[in-house]
Amino acid sequence: MLSMDNYNGAPQRRPTHPAIRRFRSYLRPRAALSARERLTISTLGVVMFFTIWLLVTEAGWIQPFFLPSPLAVARRLFEMVFFEGYLFDVWASACRVFGGFLIAAVVAIPIGILIGNFPFFRSLIEPLLSTARYLPATAFVPLMIIWLGINESQKIAVIFIGTFFPLALFIASISEGVSSDLMNSAYSLGASSRQVFFKVLLPACIPSIVDSLRITAGIAWTYVIVAELVGADSGMGIAILQSQRFLLTDQVIAGIVAVGILGILTDLVFRFAHAKLFPYLH
Repeated sequence: MLSMDNYNGAPQRRPTHPAIRRFRSYLRPRAALSARERLTISTLGVVMFFTIWLLVTEAGWIQPFFLPSPLAVARRLFEMVFFEGYLFDVWASACRVFGGFLIAAVVAIPIGILIGNFPFFRSLIEPLLSTARYLPATAFVPLMIIWLGINESQKIAVIFIGTFFPLALFIASISEGVSSDLMNSAYSLGASSRQVFFKVLLPACIPSIVDSLRITAGIAWTYVIVAELVGADSGMGIAILQSQRFLLTDQVIAGIVAVGILGILTDLVFRFAHAKLFPYLH
């Protein structure tokens, strides 16, 4: 709103309320937020989601058979954990997830570093990896059953396939992105190729590699359900499948929520480790 009270008669804008100015600053690209603001906004988003879910279900707009209320899901998850031995399924799935993920990391890290730093290996390996990453891991399930049977190795192999290809390409991109000026500076100071690789390239890549491991660990949790659909007698995936067979919608959603919670916990562990290992980046 404009005011004409200025001594020279020129129109002036009334001062904007500080809260409005701060809200507008949130809409700026790459706006800086304090840790408290990030936590507050994140909490607000979660509360809004569950509030809408609760209102929709409690108002009867959606039948409980299709979407139970969050209270019913929370109650069912509590019962599963404390009275029905669900922690054994969680343990079985966690072993498969981290087994496949760790094997993928051991193989993908050196391959990604080679692709990112040596044009010979990039030309030799990258076309295959770039093609294979478009193949869904679910398509390999029948092949893994033929090759490995329906034991634990088959389930770990599915998670390995789902995480190896994106992780290798992540690391290749990270390695390729190391500044050439950094390498040239080392060469100009008399460093050999071996010294540049082990004392310049690798230390520069490690923080981002750890961050890529965090992202890929989350991807690994998304494949545990697929990995356990065949021949599993325990695990979170088979628990969800059995719930679906008996039309237990609240139990299905509780299982999905449990996978999400474990994924978030894994992410937090990696974030904590990253902050402790590389405090100069935080």
